[in-house]
Amino acid sequence: MSSYDEPRDDQETLGGEPAGVPVGHAGTRVEISERRAWSIPGLAAVAGIVVVLGLGIWLVVLAAMADESGGNGTAFGVLGGLLLLVGIIACSAITIVGPGDTRVLQLFGRYVGTVRTPGLQLTVPFVVGRKVSVKVRNFETNELKVNDADGNPVNIAAIIVWQVADTAKAIFAVEKYTEFVEVQAESALRHVATSHPYDNAGPGEESLRGSTDLVAAELAAEVAARIAIAGLEVVEARISSLAYAPEIAHAMLQRQQASAIIAAREKIVEGAVSMVQGALRQLEAENIVALDEERKAAMVSNLLVVLCSSSQATPVVNTGTLYS
Repeated sequence: MSSYDEPRDDQETLGGEPAGVPVGHAGTRVEISERRAWSIPGLAAVAGIVVVLGLGIWLVVLAAMADESGGNGTAFGVLGGLLLLVGIIACSAITIVGPGDTRVLQLFGRYVGTVRTPGLQLTVPFVVGRKVSVKVRNFETNELKVNDADGNPVNIAAIIVWQVADTAKAIFAVEKYTEFVEVQAESALRHVATSHPYDNAGPGEESLRGSTDLVAAELAAEVAARIAIAGLEVVEARISSLAYAPEIAHAMLQRQQASAIIAAREKIVEGAVSMVQGALRQLEAENIVALDEERKAAMVSNLLVVLCSSSQATPVVNTGTLYS
């Protein structure tokens, strides 16, 4: 049974504040949970209803025939009428549940339970059933423009895979739970995107581009916390689109190109120094030529110029000496 209570202090918290607690108003919330409704397989029930209706019609016909022949058919008529009434009432309790669907039942506005068993079912008479799908669903959020942790505008979108876990909460705790999950997913995506830099993360920090799995897990956890009040759960969340906003995309591309060039130059210099060290060691080990410090410096300079140059070096033959 649902009840309307004030929010409790021991409720789960989100971001340091009680989750779902109204701000600025002493609002109420629907405290309700799914429970199983009474039901039995419908094929046997339908057969029983047909028998009851047939017996009721037969008794009514017997009563009419007895009255025409001058007898007293009142007893047959009353019994037949009662059987017909029972059969008609039982017909109102028949419901059909498809695979992957449920039926949320209300009796005169009161929640009486949920039928999850698929097929033809006989449940409580006079109930109003509402179909709620528990199939896995997914949707892609709109592409949002947000500022990352460094203040750079980025365009980001995500795919959220979710399903209904508690049918009672989905129907009675929120208005239009499909719209609720979409809005909350976009809100969570904005929060996650503003908490991380797009790229070039610091030590111990995750970036949106470099730590997509961790960011997706954080997004899934935050969306799940936001939609739990509606009895919904997140199966998976993934970033589907991520890029710098067009107004800064060119500048960010230049920065990435500069970073790539610097990294490549560092690798080239590191290799060139290693090659020069190897050449000097080999010349000294095999006593090919004796080099003083000045000649070593000149050789190192020439080798580094040749190895680190971005274009092909043109040699110049020196017929003199370093000292003339």
